[in-house]
Amino acid sequence: KTDYILFFPFQNEINEVPFFDVQLPYELALKIFQYLGKAELGRCAQVSRTWKVLAEDEVLWYRLCQGEGYLCWEFLWVTLPLFFRYTSGEVRLWDTRTWDYTAPVLAAVAGPGGAGAPPHVSFVRINSSLAVAAYEDGTVSVWSLLLGQEPIHHFQHNQHIQALALAPGGSAVATASGFQVRVESPDDRGFWQTPATFEIQKLVNFLNLVPDVTGSPVAVAAAEDIVYLLKAEDPGRILHSVYGQPVTCLDVAAHEAAFGIKTFGWLLNEPNQILLYNLETNQCVTKVGSSIGEFSCVNLHSSPPNMLVAGNKDRRVRVFDVRRGAAACSVYGHQLGVTAVRMDDWKMVSGGEEGLVCVWDQRMATKLWEMHARHPVRLVWFNSHSLITANIPEEKNPRGSSITEDDPSLHRKYRGVIYSYEFSVDQLAVDSVLPICRSSYDELTGYNYNIGLAVPYDSI
Repeated sequence: KTDYILFFPFQNEINEVPFFDVQLPYELALKIFQYLGKAELGRCAQVSRTWKVLAEDEVLWYRLCQGEGYLCWEFLWVTLPLFFRYTSGEVRLWDTRTWDYTAPVLAAVAGPGGAGAPPHVSFVRINSSLAVAAYEDGTVSVWSLLLGQEPIHHFQHNQHIQALALAPGGSAVATASGFQVRVESPDDRGFWQTPATFEIQKLVNFLNLVPDVTGSPVAVAAAEDIVYLLKAEDPGRILHSVYGQPVTCLDVAAHEAAFGIKTFGWLLNEPNQILLYNLETNQCVTKVGSSIGEFSCVNLHSSPPNMLVAGNKDRRVRVFDVRRGAAACSVYGHQLGVTAVRMDDWKMVSGGEEGLVCVWDQRMATKLWEMHARHPVRLVWFNSHSLITANIPEEKNPRGSSITEDDPSLHRKYRGVIYSYEFSVDQLAVDSVLPICRSSYDELTGYNYNIGLAVPYDSI
């Protein structure tokens, strides 16, 4: 029996034809590996670990979100001969506990007259009970995860939607379109209504709904350099506003909001920071960070109590203890800016602009594992046993002048990809990792090869 190895994606620098996920016979792969350096060989070994790849053939991945055991994203179909971005407008739902089935399509609301292709999807959000999608024409559709594939509610904006939010543990939906933020939620009898509409001064960049709120939904919106706390009984309350300090990232928990602010040349006495506000007192609790680079992502809601994790364009991931107002951990491992972060009690996962996903041990400030893909990492999500990441290309309208560019293989590099990892797959470890990378602490063979893995002797 001939073993096969999943070969690491690389690009032929002569003709720029990308090769992806090639299954090679074991003997042939070993001959290829002898021409690779330590870094490339180490990545090949790590990429051999078990994952599942979704959103591949003729698909350009655009938006993704992760909920309680569910994964939801939009397909953007690419018609290659025309070199324009086309979309079926489909939203598919995956149960991440059982990948091996065809993802059902969540039906969209028919357009005027019921003819023509639906507009493509701008945003999707999901929680334990609902899935929501916002379309380019301003339509918003809401589906129940229990009642089937037809939407249970939909509404329309007259302009493009800039932001979409779904309450993590509830049923409220918030949208930002133009200078308006609109909140929709069902009443006690299940009838959807609009409990609040807010008019604000600037276009919204970030929008979140506060979890675990009793009564009317509460939203936090960042519009350029202003952060609003939006309550039905107190509309338009400004939580934070400093001219010339735009908000660069935002996340909210049940009682607090954390956001990054960016300063410019005339405000050098005020460094880039993460501000933490109490949503009950509307007061700033602490400021952390003091970085030259701007903070590009922050995660507060899933972090341990009194902790938050933030990624920065200076390529560092920082964990802050908000009680001390100082960094409890700072690690450096990305070649470009950090784009996504998440943490639990002892580990952190970060994604970078260069496509690298890193798993860190916070206690030792040490990288445990990494995986590289072509496109920037836009989402990382994990629990105790699995990790899901999404790489989204910057270029979503592939065009060119070569007559050979109607070949689909040349455009695989423009496709995004979703990876699903298992933190513990003992039954597959022997079959998926090269023999030279299987060394334990009792075997010295791995040291002789000096592959340069983060933890070269562990059986992962």
